[in-house]
Amino acid sequence: MGAHQTINPPEGWHVSAGLPAAASPLVARQRADAQRRVRWELLAELVRKDLKVKYQGSVLGFAWSLANPLLLMAIYYLVFAVVLRNGIPGFAIFIVAGLLPWTAFSGAVMTGTTSVVANSGLVKKVRFPLQVLPLSAVGYAMMHFALQLGAVLVITAAFRHVYSPAFLLILPAIALMVLFATSLSYIAAALNVRYRDTAHVVEIALLVWFWLNPVLYPASLVQQRLHGWYWAYFLNPMATVVTSFQRAIFVKDAYTNKITHLPGHALADPGYVFYLRNLAMGFAISIVLMVLARRLFRRMQVDFAEEL
Repeated sequence: MGAHQTINPPEGWHVSAGLPAAASPLVARQRADAQRRVRWELLAELVRKDLKVKYQGSVLGFAWSLANPLLLMAIYYLVFAVVLRNGIPGFAIFIVAGLLPWTAFSGAVMTGTTSVVANSGLVKKVRFPLQVLPLSAVGYAMMHFALQLGAVLVITAAFRHVYSPAFLLILPAIALMVLFATSLSYIAAALNVRYRDTAHVVEIALLVWFWLNPVLYPASLVQQRLHGWYWAYFLNPMATVVTSFQRAIFVKDAYTNKITHLPGHALADPGYVFYLRNLAMGFAISIVLMVLARRLFRRMQVDFAEEL
């Protein structure tokens, strides 16, 4: 873990007296660049440390990170496709398309919530930019997500699953997921230092939140009930992320429910404009949330060492 790197003014310059007008912007820019470099190095080191600790002494290593989503996928497939017979063709892929981003998001937020408290010894003894702690939690979760996504793509390709140009929607969907998870992690991490019940509240909220996203049910069912208010459902950025992943990965859309014998659609919309519009709305919400989250974190971090 790197120490703070500072660029001192040349001998004879006194910051308190003011730097020479022509040189002070250069020194300030160098100092800012050095601090930014230290933050990125520290962030990368924290993510590497977490990954190393996670798999240290493990025989299967990364394979364990696939166990949880694969087990959940198998259970949900058995319940909803075999027992309840929802009739969606390729339902296993449909589940994967929604479960992968949700698992990464919930893991990032939950780990981000406890990131400062879990590193209390470091916070109290070492001076470093505390913003990297929630960021490292998100980065760690996204590394897992990238590996899981890569494994899923390899497996689906082996079964000759064909992807359409809609697969490109996965890129802005991932960016939105990371931005939204980071914003919530900043807020929850700061509050959890002062109010330790925050971690338990977040854990319960994520359990409820899971069912507010169309992971196990098609978004078209929500549209049938909300009608003109369907757009409000996507004020939840994760609903946008999940449906965008489904549009990118899942191909077979139309189906007939074997229970009701009524036609339905697994996808939220067959086109592209619908998703681009919702992604834009999700980014607007997440950017505003990020600004507020960073302000809250900066204001509360002053008391972290005393409260830990």
